[in-house]
Amino acid sequence: MSELKNDLLLKALQGEVVSRPPVWMMRQAGRYLPEYLELKAKYDFFTRVETPELACEITLQPIDIIGSDAAIIFSDILVIPQALGVQVLMEEGKGPVLPATIKTKADIDSLQVQGAAERLDYVCKAISLTKRELNGRVPLIGFAGAPFTILCYMVEGKGSKTFDKAKQFCFTQPELAHQLLQKITDATIEYLKAQVKAGADCVQVFDSWSGMLSPDDFNAFALPYLKQISNALSPLCPVILFPKGSWYALKELTNTSVSAIGIDWTITPAFAREQTSNNITLQGNFDPTKLLMPVPEIQNAVKKMIDDFGVQRYIVNLGHGILPNIPVDNAKAFVDAVQNYQA
Repeated sequence: MSELKNDLLLKALQGEVVSRPPVWMMRQAGRYLPEYLELKAKYDFFTRVETPELACEITLQPIDIIGSDAAIIFSDILVIPQALGVQVLMEEGKGPVLPATIKTKADIDSLQVQGAAERLDYVCKAISLTKRELNGRVPLIGFAGAPFTILCYMVEGKGSKTFDKAKQFCFTQPELAHQLLQKITDATIEYLKAQVKAGADCVQVFDSWSGMLSPDDFNAFALPYLKQISNALSPLCPVILFPKGSWYALKELTNTSVSAIGIDWTITPAFAREQTSNNITLQGNFDPTKLLMPVPEIQNAVKKMIDDFGVQRYIVNLGHGILPNIPVDNAKAFVDAVQNYQA
């Protein structure tokens, strides 16, 4: 394994002193890059995800084109339901559709946790290949969806602004919800361990919909499973947790084994630092839509954001995934602004 030439991300995750914060962007591999769109025109979504050579090529694109300080493997959070035996379709312009939703105990009992990680071996092959191709340029991030977020899709059957059906399932059939969450958790732990074994330098767990829950419901349906994943993975590598919208859980999450917490743009750096007593690395929280501002304004906003968070224990990122309509030059300006940062 080649030594990392740029280990800023890992230093920031370990709380070591850095000269500037590292920068990467959620969904940096994909939809705004012309090179990605060329591959998208040739291959359908799951072909791109399931072909290690394609996933590797897509993962490397933002490293070559915009120069981020870390690569994140090109994949999808919904490979876990697939590995458990649930069909997932990706409909162009509509997003994911799961035709057979989870409704009953029988549905949950039929999920195949045993061997789920092995069924996702194509992701691990993509990680090993990408690690080799990166040749130590930057660290490689592996990832998975958080159990509550995966439950949302498996019960709702598609994306939603409110996930009422999924929440109703949790509130009216909590016992079944916990059985489902545990199965997802068990499969996810094995899957992430396999990613680390394949070469991922750290992992991120995306709880994209945890912000739909009240603080009490987060503590019931999200937190215990996030802790299980973090406790299982943190002895192997740093764990970043991104519970979008769950700002109220920052204190609680600081007292877990995670190395960093990602935050969206709805809270201030000062509030996030105060809630976490400056005891953990924070990641975020630039509003992706602001990448549509003129480049000088992006540069100023990035400088202010770093000034507000401070250079140490901080990873610059967006507060959510990059949008498809962001000009590549603006994405590059965001990265350059961080890499040229001076206090």
